[in-house]
Amino acid sequence: MSPVTFRPLKGSRHVEDVHVKWKLRGFFGLLEHPLSEDATVYKTNHIIMTMGSDFQYENANLWYKNLDKLIRYVNARQTDRSKVNVLYSTPSCYLQELHRANLTWALKTDDFFPYADDAHDFWTGYFTSRPALKRYERISNSNLQTCNQLEVLGGPISRKGPFGAGDSHTLKKAMAVAQHHDAVSGTEKQHVADDYARRLANGWQHCQVLVSNSLSALSGSSAQRIYCDNLNISVCPLTEASKKFSVNVYNPLARPVTWPVRLPVNGTAYDVSDANGKSVDCQVVPVSLATREVRSGRGFSLYELVFQVEAPALGFTTYSVSLLQTGPPATATQHRTPTAIQNKFLRATFDPDTGLLSSLSNLETKQTIKLSQNFYWYNASDGNNSESIQMSGAYIFRPNSSTPFIISKTAKTESVQSSVVQEVRQVFSPWVSQVVRLYSDSRALELEWTVGPLPIDDDLGKEVITRLDTSIDTSEYFYTDSNGREMLQRKKDFRPTWNLRQSEPIAGNYYPINSRAFIKDDVDQLTVVTDRSQGGGSIHNGSLEIMLHRRLLYDDVRGVAEPLNESSSVFPAGLVVRGRLLLSLERPRSAADTHRPLAQGVVLQPLLSFTEGELQPNTRLEFSALQASLPPPLHLLTLSQWDRDSVLLRLEHQYQRGESAAHSLPVTVNLKKLFSSLEIVGVSEMNLSANQWREEMKRFDWTPQTGEKPLPKRSGDPSVWEVTLRPMEIRTFLLRVNLR
Repeated sequence: MSPVTFRPLKGSRHVEDVHVKWKLRGFFGLLEHPLSEDATVYKTNHIIMTMGSDFQYENANLWYKNLDKLIRYVNARQTDRSKVNVLYSTPSCYLQELHRANLTWALKTDDFFPYADDAHDFWTGYFTSRPALKRYERISNSNLQTCNQLEVLGGPISRKGPFGAGDSHTLKKAMAVAQHHDAVSGTEKQHVADDYARRLANGWQHCQVLVSNSLSALSGSSAQRIYCDNLNISVCPLTEASKKFSVNVYNPLARPVTWPVRLPVNGTAYDVSDANGKSVDCQVVPVSLATREVRSGRGFSLYELVFQVEAPALGFTTYSVSLLQTGPPATATQHRTPTAIQNKFLRATFDPDTGLLSSLSNLETKQTIKLSQNFYWYNASDGNNSESIQMSGAYIFRPNSSTPFIISKTAKTESVQSSVVQEVRQVFSPWVSQVVRLYSDSRALELEWTVGPLPIDDDLGKEVITRLDTSIDTSEYFYTDSNGREMLQRKKDFRPTWNLRQSEPIAGNYYPINSRAFIKDDVDQLTVVTDRSQGGGSIHNGSLEIMLHRRLLYDDVRGVAEPLNESSSVFPAGLVVRGRLLLSLERPRSAADTHRPLAQGVVLQPLLSFTEGELQPNTRLEFSALQASLPPPLHLLTLSQWDRDSVLLRLEHQYQRGESAAHSLPVTVNLKKLFSSLEIVGVSEMNLSANQWREEMKRFDWTPQTGEKPLPKRSGDPSVWEVTLRPMEIRTFLLRVNLR
């Protein structure tokens, strides 16, 4: 009953006879099916009608005046034997009445994806729309969590220290706004997307000051710190020009990590040493042609210095880098396709005729799958179709055909072979290239893709995918994550709780991939970890496709009111996007032990900061805020300042029940013995949102339908300091602390 859609109710005698009766007839018509004897939508006679909608809930005075009248007129019908009683309510009151009905209820374990509002109108395009903004949001979250942690660990000086006044709340606000359903989804106008990005960048500038202050306090060094936000395209003015510098690596995870570092340089030989003065294996490799092009004049390095860093749990380490006057030349590229690239964990082979991947092997588990990978594009619907006039747009994905166009059957290749990293650089077209990369101690094969600008001079909108075709017998099943947590089973042309009549064989089988997806059979599981939210599906047996980029020429008439056709001052011909996919091959029963920490490390990645010249004397080169790493199943989800003497702590059990023999078990941790730099003097548990004390929470007990088992009730903790987390559980604590 929207006041925008319908004229306001009027109370004159004439309207009483005409307009009000007409309005009430429509209202009772809405209730006719839910109140009928064969109704299946509602199990009780309590019907919830939510008010408000996009573009409509704008005038509170108008809304409530009309709702007051509607309630009065509807309830007046009770004198004519109407059994309908309307009242203002809340979700809590509604649930209370359902609970009082003392009925049994079905347990829902799936979700509602994919959405559609008509037979050919699937809302699966926004899973990928504005891929650069989606990546920037993911990076900003990682930066925010680092900022929050260092505000706690550095103490008050982090907010006002040698580098000025810094804060975390500016980036918190920007990230909060970026979670809007028309923000990170990519379904906003271009100038609004630009504003979201501007706010995130401004928030990060505020956090940089805080981070510098905190690291200065923790390390004892007041040297200026530089942050290079364009390392993914090999741009960092300090490392490009400096002959000696240090790299501070802060790890926001509560476990040690090994991470590959790639720094733009112009020398051909360097010495890299760790915090203990030990020399670290490093290599200098040429910057790829694709990277030189995507930089668009923003950097001029000829090479990249590549080495692996090891950072302690919730802490930092420092590496020193010096240019060598004499040394071996940079690793040269070879203009041929290697038979394979291999480390002690993985082996990836290539077809010498096409330059494409041909297989992937796990050398530890002795398993091998056929694996080919290529790039394709779907021709986006322009609405000129006999079945439907629906166009592809920011929300809607609707290809003209179920068969995508292959961009190239072969790739031009060159390779880099070194002790630190092996690469096969592939060029498929002027607007699609990729680096297949394997680091020396990595359990994942990296695919770094660069796509754009998508050509539209043929007047065809394009939706670009990469597709992995394997020998795995998937039987039309595949799996995607739900917000980085539970893995949900998907099946082609199927919905778990209702019968589907598929009308869009591609778009109707696309699902959101927030951090990972996998395909498996009884023997092999191939998991793909993404670096941003993307859409994807398994259209063919043994395959997994992921949409990388979209450029469309028409609006889909869902509210954006402009085509999804991105460009910028840097890319006036169309947006260029770069990203990474990480592939792991494991036995299904143990695959989670690899993909859980792998995805976690992509979501919360180390933060690098740089200092010019020699390190100051007595600088602390390594630090960890923990007495010991958290057990592998546990993740430090939140560590942020609450007030002057309190911090908010969230711990998450990141494994599902039954997915890991080693880690899908309850884990107990002692909060008092958690931190090395904080003395915990008090603890109070809160609800997930941290707006209610746990002891004051009142939750209903629901009775499941026959044969369905509810989640077991949690048992008590061993003590006030020792807390136990079960699989997929998140617990929130307010800690009263003193800095040590």
